[in-house]
Amino acid sequence: MTKYTTAAEALKEIKSGNRVYVQAAAATPSILTKALADRAPDLRGVEVCHLHTEGEAPYANPELSESFHVNSFFIGKNVRHTLASGNGSYTPVFLSELPHLFKKEVLKLDAVLIHVSPPDNHGYCSLGTSVEATVAAIEKARVVIAQVNPKMPRTFGDSILHISRINYIVEADMPIFGHENKACSDIEKQIGRHVASIIDDKSTLQMGIGSIPNAVLENLHHHKDLGLHTEMFSDGVIDLIENGVINCKYKGTGKGRALATFLIGSQRLYDFVDDNPFIEMRESSFVNDTAIIRRNPRMVSINSAIEVDLTGQVCADSIGPRMYSGVGGQMDFIRGAALSDGGKAIIALPSVTKNGESRIVPFLKQGAGVVTTRAHAQYIITENGIADLYGRSLKERVKALVNIAHADHQEQISKSYHELLSRNVC
Repeated sequence: MTKYTTAAEALKEIKSGNRVYVQAAAATPSILTKALADRAPDLRGVEVCHLHTEGEAPYANPELSESFHVNSFFIGKNVRHTLASGNGSYTPVFLSELPHLFKKEVLKLDAVLIHVSPPDNHGYCSLGTSVEATVAAIEKARVVIAQVNPKMPRTFGDSILHISRINYIVEADMPIFGHENKACSDIEKQIGRHVASIIDDKSTLQMGIGSIPNAVLENLHHHKDLGLHTEMFSDGVIDLIENGVINCKYKGTGKGRALATFLIGSQRLYDFVDDNPFIEMRESSFVNDTAIIRRNPRMVSINSAIEVDLTGQVCADSIGPRMYSGVGGQMDFIRGAALSDGGKAIIALPSVTKNGESRIVPFLKQGAGVVTTRAHAQYIITENGIADLYGRSLKERVKALVNIAHADHQEQISKSYHELLSRNVC
């Protein structure tokens, strides 16, 4: 029997009460997710789980709540509404742990929807731009349904998948989801300069995508012998790799290779990684494993936050009690970098929001989640400078963090902190 079929036929394998995992980010199999949503009249109680996905998520329509429930491991914009409307939930989990939830069958999977390159002459496809927990999902799911696309770049490592592991193949020819680089603001450029100033030659980098990581990368062109071991990357690393700044010569893990678990960017990025043996895609249980990350000497993790309080607590997943994103891999890399020989764990953020509210706060908002604890925090960086919290007392931290807050807020932040503290001293 041929594996090749239509999306509508393949999705008939999904039954009421099933749990389905969807490959994430740029590899979101949108033809399959639409076909899944089209089956809503025939289905009840199907759980659709995933990390951040791109494009529309038609199964997340609240009108289909009897058919589908969305379980987010990292909340993307396309499903954020499900938490308020009641047809979605959030499962907090480190990205390093997510594959283990499937392997240990804490979350038993019935099906996985994936997006791969066409098979080569030996029958091997590639998961392309996103491995994360998909390998574990394929291993444990009853049925594997693949959207096969000639535009999916062919990457190596854990992303290689033999066609025999796929039950149904749906052919597609469509662009890969992408993001174009945006110009950095003056504030982001200043943050980038501060971050780059404490990165040593022969360091290994972890960073995400966005204006602040791009601003950091723009300031690294005079560095030497950098490595890349990161949860994800985008276009910003290409010039540094092509110019020999990032060569991965001094890494402790995957020497000579740039490691990632997913990536997203422009077509230039997808062309760059296609059939490129310098790029190695590995499962998040490997890439984000603290014990593996720390093997890289001078490991530098660069992450962001929604707000940071004056003791160093970092909220990165919620705005007060309202869930916004997820834990992701921040703590995996914060701790891995901190334990690395010569490593540095950095939280970088603008000092104020777009509305002018301070992101350095006396106390986190009521209901806010702590992703990075005060004991894990090392460097907090805004456009106004660098606060080195490592080994610092609470009093020293308060002073250092007030100093990098926006000048318009410094006095009030300090006053509010000390007033509330004085009222609660035993």
